[in-house]
Amino acid sequence: MSVKLEVWGDRALFSRPEFKVEKVSYDVMTPSAARGVLEAIYWHPGLRWVIDRIVVMNPIRFNNIKRNEVKSTISPLGVRTALRKNGMVPPLYTAEDKQPRAAMYLRDVRYVIEAHFVLTDAMDPDYSAAKFQSMFNRRASKGQCYHHPYLGCREFPAAFRLRESDEELRGFEMGNRDLGFMLYDMDYSDPENIKPMFFRGVLHNGVLDCENIEVMS
Repeated sequence: MSVKLEVWGDRALFSRPEFKVEKVSYDVMTPSAARGVLEAIYWHPGLRWVIDRIVVMNPIRFNNIKRNEVKSTISPLGVRTALRKNGMVPPLYTAEDKQPRAAMYLRDVRYVIEAHFVLTDAMDPDYSAAKFQSMFNRRASKGQCYHHPYLGCREFPAAFRLRESDEELRGFEMGNRDLGFMLYDMDYSDPENIKPMFFRGVLHNGVLDCENIEVMS
């Protein structure tokens, strides 16, 4: 039960976790970001999306931008304490707490996400794999979504359309390109100790193969 979805946008930023303050994007979309796009269109507790391939259709181009961001956060502990004492939560004035920060993002991106789903124990007996696939294809072809999908950051919305052709897709370049270590996903098997999982990303003829990778935690 596989699907193909084409997504594109003017900007994208798939943040590298090793940069703490400044935001720097990976060269291509990560598997977890691709899964997030699919879940935005159709999610159900009875299925789990698995990314097979990400085809990079446009050349990889970067741009830099500077923007003002809020540098402070309101502590949840402080909120609970304030509510317990007098019910007044200390305000955060963004105009007085802003700080300029740089970001390196991708521009003019276009990807084709090839994925399939596996059924989970939460699947309703009235549903089937064929029904899940039909519902996703119908929603994607009509442009329907639970929330608008985005390309790494919510300020970079993604346009999308269903790819119904079985043609073999080719990426923007031939040959191999080493992408270095990339974030694959987060391991939630232990809720008390959530761990990131990484893999060595390689583009082969413009395609990121997510099926045959070795995941490291």
